[in-house]
Amino acid sequence: MQAFDQRWRAILLAGLPFLFAAADWTQFRGPAGGGVSDATGILTEWSESRSIRWKTALPGPGASSPIVLGERAYLTCYSGYGLNEDEPGAAADLQRHVLCFDFARGTILWDLPLRPTGPDHPYQGYQALHGYASSTLATDGELLFAFCGSSGVVAVSLDGQLRWSSSVGTKTHGWGTGTSPVLYQDLVIVNASVESGALVALRKANGNEAWRVSGIDSSWSTPVLVPLPGGATELVVSMKNRLWAFDPATGQELWWCDGFQDYVCPSAIAHDGIVYAIGARRNSALAVRAGGRGDVTQSHQLWSLRKGSNVSSPVYHDGHLYWVHQDGGTACCVDAQTGAVVYEERLAPRPGRIYASPVVADGRIYVVSRSSGVYVLAARPQFELLAHNPALDDSIFNGSPAVVDGKLLIRSDKFLYCVGE
Repeated sequence: MQAFDQRWRAILLAGLPFLFAAADWTQFRGPAGGGVSDATGILTEWSESRSIRWKTALPGPGASSPIVLGERAYLTCYSGYGLNEDEPGAAADLQRHVLCFDFARGTILWDLPLRPTGPDHPYQGYQALHGYASSTLATDGELLFAFCGSSGVVAVSLDGQLRWSSSVGTKTHGWGTGTSPVLYQDLVIVNASVESGALVALRKANGNEAWRVSGIDSSWSTPVLVPLPGGATELVVSMKNRLWAFDPATGQELWWCDGFQDYVCPSAIAHDGIVYAIGARRNSALAVRAGGRGDVTQSHQLWSLRKGSNVSSPVYHDGHLYWVHQDGGTACCVDAQTGAVVYEERLAPRPGRIYASPVVADGRIYVVSRSSGVYVLAARPQFELLAHNPALDDSIFNGSPAVVDGKLLIRSDKFLYCVGE
């Protein structure tokens, strides 16, 4: 099974111009966007006084996740506005930050502030749950790419210089922006459902638009690249009423499947040519075999289920899907082949809300809650809570962890932590 998984990983990475080291975590949820790491030696238990290699204070809060390239870690946050819902300050003072850290010591090596170039929704309601830095960076090993909502996509050099900025739309929404960039060959692709109702591909070299697909409705999900036998790759995005696939090089429509009859926040994942998606307020899930053409609802949909999560994305491991409901704190395991529910168990102590997506590493599933710490589950179809690690500070933890070189990178609104021996 491991050799088979490595073959699919090789097919996917063949589309990238930069050969990443095995330890690199280069985009939202890792190299393939599925939250899966080959790393070993990851800790199960830690505390504020034990096994924290370093913690670094951040210039401001954010819901984005860290990425790692070689000896550097990168993260976004924001400052100047929206730090307190009762007294948010002046919107004109808002700025986003792209940060670079020394991975070994946690030192901030550079901080690039980015002033908004488009409108932002006021800091109130759901916008206040995650703020203005929710999109995770992506890197091809040469540039960093950040999605700043109505302020567009920016490319930043690895030494902190702004290379270009490109608008993908100027609309805003009360829930803000949450999707992250995906890289394919010479393109950076973003789901601009909020900003322009479109999926947009830009040239990595200069930010020029390569293609645009309209009709992306009510989607806060990050697209996923799906490698197929023979070397082809599809780009799949989950949205209201539809799971939709395109040629990532051209934007040409390939297939679609009836989806969830509501907005979608969780990102789909793919394994062995099958796309798994969850989402919507009614908490649904489905599996679709990629590679079809046209409407594949009847021909390629493998199963559907009235279980799921409204925010957090799923993870695949050894023939099973795992996720945790964002409000109830219920962990769910599903047979990936049949959609049969294997278990549903409530985490204890009850975690409150969970917005981060789980990661799998070293036979364990790591689930970061917003304020109740990190829950560690056995990555097998028998429920076992291995550990509960209390929150490391009193702020909010919205970002998903990165897994690199036997260590976990976990961000809060106040700090970036490196957990490991």
